[in-house]
Amino acid sequence: MKNQNIKLVKKAINGNTKAFELLIKQHYEQLYRTAFLYVHNQEDSLDIVQETTYQAFKSIHTLKNPEYFMTWLTRILIRCSRDLQIKSKTVIPLTENMLSAVKPFPEIKNEDSTMLLEIIANLDKRYRTAIILFYYHDHSIRTISELMEIPEGTVKTYLSRGKEALRKILIKEQCHG
Repeated sequence: MKNQNIKLVKKAINGNTKAFELLIKQHYEQLYRTAFLYVHNQEDSLDIVQETTYQAFKSIHTLKNPEYFMTWLTRILIRCSRDLQIKSKTVIPLTENMLSAVKPFPEIKNEDSTMLLEIIANLDKRYRTAIILFYYHDHSIRTISELMEIPEGTVKTYLSRGKEALRKILIKEQCHG
């Protein structure tokens, strides 16, 4: 599968639009979920995925290492998400409907998953990005460093501070809940 993906990426780099389309279809759900975690609504998430696809299509020829296609694509998605957030400057509260569209964490009850998603959505943007990439997408510290364009040590700091913020909020919720 991995080898086949690399072949598809190489074809896309060489201008094969069908190969590019297949790659986007393969990774569409992951792109959508990541965008949703940034903007918290379906319409903006769809816009981000569309803009990400467009930007990637325009610049696929610049991708040097086909094995890093998802890293490269995720970096574009993060940039598009940030751009949209800067343009809109609006905070949209999460609703039950919105949250039901996102896959829950494995081994966590749905109510707990919903609460955790709400808490993550309210974290500092840097911590949220690191946590999403590390725990939702299973990226390594090095890959996150490349995606966020920051040193690996900073990624570790963001993860640590983000987890600490989550822990404090969860403890507070348990005391008041």
